[in-house]
Amino acid sequence: MIKITNVKKRFGNLHVLKGISLEVGCGEVVCLIGPSGSGKSTLLRCINALETYDDGDIHVGERRVDAASRTIHELRSEVGMVFQRFNLFPHRTVLENVIEGAVHVRREPRQQAVAHGLELLEKVGMADKRDSMPGQLSGGQQQRVAIARALAMRPRALLFDEPTSALDPELVGDVLAVMRRLADDGMTMVVVTHEMGFARDVADQVCFLHDGVIAESGPARQVLEAPRHARTQDFLRRVRSA
Repeated sequence: MIKITNVKKRFGNLHVLKGISLEVGCGEVVCLIGPSGSGKSTLLRCINALETYDDGDIHVGERRVDAASRTIHELRSEVGMVFQRFNLFPHRTVLENVIEGAVHVRREPRQQAVAHGLELLEKVGMADKRDSMPGQLSGGQQQRVAIARALAMRPRALLFDEPTSALDPELVGDVLAVMRRLADDGMTMVVVTHEMGFARDVADQVCFLHDGVIAESGPARQVLEAPRHARTQDFLRRVRSA
């Protein structure tokens, strides 16, 4: 589904990605963990062409990711992204937020988009809020609407950039529960997260990034419960003691 080959990225003199290679199979969940500044979010943004990359290749299916390509909108309809901040339109209702991309980017008939949008709101437990405005919702509720909005584009894969980091602790569980159901349904997902329990239970593969490289990767329980790399061990100790 997603193939990343020796991807490098600089911001001026700062070398953020130093040769990342990674494959994500169809229906697979990959969690990216590591300290702040290790390149996790930049890698996600390169996959979705929100950032250009300087060297290497990224393919989604047979399509090469290229921010300058005329087919960039098609790529972004295939690979949805859920951000730390929910980025909902504050002047539109929950349902209008969900169907916006389907109607105006995918050109779905409005009636069809509404029917699908209502199904998705039911799926994320937000059907009763269809006519609410974002400002009337908690952070966890807004994030679940943001997930429904990404799903409305009928993507082949979803990218999550620390989707629970902006939430109060008591709201995190509802969002993770939605993500677990998506994984159970076979959605291909790449997730930047500090939620180690989620990564252990849901991920097929965990990659530990440090200083712009993948320092360690493998099956979730192997990496999280018996890490081989000293830097992985130190990071996990710090996360668990926080």
